[in-house]
Amino acid sequence: MKIVGISACPTGIAHTYMAAEKLEKTAKSLGYTIKIETQGVKVENILSTEEIQQAEVVILAVDKEVQTDRFAGKKVKRVSTARAIREPEKVIQEAIDGVEVTTIAQAEHASNESGKKAGIYNHFMNGVNYMLPLVIAGGILIAFSFAFGINAADPSDPSYNQIAEVLSTIGGNTAFALMVPALAAGIATSVAGRPGFAAGLVAGTMAASGGSGFLGGMVGGLLAGYATDYLANKVTVAKSFAALYQLIIVPLISVAVTGFAMFYFIDKPISYVLDALTNWLNGLGSTSGVVFGLLIGIMMAADMGGPINKSISTFSIGLMSAGVNAPIAACMAAGMTPPLGIALASILFKQKFTQEERTSAQSCWVLGLSYITEGAIPFAVADPLRVIPSLMAGSATAAAISMGVGVTSLAPHGGIWILPIPNVLNNPLMYVVAIVSGTVVTALMLGFLKKSRTEMEHQPTDEGKLI
Repeated sequence: MKIVGISACPTGIAHTYMAAEKLEKTAKSLGYTIKIETQGVKVENILSTEEIQQAEVVILAVDKEVQTDRFAGKKVKRVSTARAIREPEKVIQEAIDGVEVTTIAQAEHASNESGKKAGIYNHFMNGVNYMLPLVIAGGILIAFSFAFGINAADPSDPSYNQIAEVLSTIGGNTAFALMVPALAAGIATSVAGRPGFAAGLVAGTMAASGGSGFLGGMVGGLLAGYATDYLANKVTVAKSFAALYQLIIVPLISVAVTGFAMFYFIDKPISYVLDALTNWLNGLGSTSGVVFGLLIGIMMAADMGGPINKSISTFSIGLMSAGVNAPIAACMAAGMTPPLGIALASILFKQKFTQEERTSAQSCWVLGLSYITEGAIPFAVADPLRVIPSLMAGSATAAAISMGVGVTSLAPHGGIWILPIPNVLNNPLMYVVAIVSGTVVTALMLGFLKKSRTEMEHQPTDEGKLI
């Protein structure tokens, strides 16, 4: 049995490679030949035409749109990356047995497989995928500019430094300014394909300049996408007029409709909501901050890079454009503690982990310190009823402390590595206290809840599986 496939998640980082690894190891343990193309930060392990032709089954472990034209005539099983990580053997068996598979008869859009279109969540995640590089690069460049002094980018300030000004211009005035337009354009493109890009870009730019920010960009991106999709893909025109229609009429009407809707119906109401939300968040006392922090922590650890985690982290990133920088600090603290807690627990409670788990946990130190929450996923998959509550308790602790004492971060990513950069964190000591506290709580919870597994180490296991 020869299997080929693709793995791809919206951000192209952890889930993409973890899904591929799980499918490959499981298939090999079952005696099958398999090759998975990973469409992550770059496309790797690319499938050749010959490999696709020889394959009997195609598995798409994807959370975003991928091109499927080359799989015409093949049986295709489409699942999420999370399911491929969680149930690789079942996914492979279903693909072989023809359970919920689709045969691609001709070139078609990936989102139309199985008769289903991508949902709103997928559209939002596509927008986040467009936005994230700008957020990360822009935020860290801004953070570097503050290393020269909090006002070093201002030519009128005594601490002025030209390098700081350039870093601030690139990161804040340019990359961060493109954050909302990229979000809206990505959403619109996910809905309507390439024709939706222009209207989505207009919607996002109007949202950024008009005050409705990321919320307005999300709504405007959907509007631009569906309006363009209707015009470009649903309206039938004479073939002799089609080229002119797609080139001129579609962008003209979609941009105009989106722009008018943003100006009269979307931007101002959402601006009021965002302003109210911003004022409320800025006015949170320590008690309210702790409660909000608990919610952030629980959501960050609930699915470790899945929809719930992405929702609160995207929300917190969006708040940065409104000058609210405490939630993103809490998100980072909460996102770091799951892998760190597992790594610590594997040392303190060795009898609760197999040798394979203890070896895997060593990488969690680096993953956790780098704010890559997904490092905890294999352990959560192996023992969800005990591990996930432990992770949620630790993340909630970390985020509650961070929000309660008002830690803010001017960088949206970077984990512990932003600590040496001056002025990025307003309270680096409490940031460390929050992370350490969450890590310890996670480790102690794991030690209390997990059963001893030392006696299981010598039992035979399938390759790549945690007992």
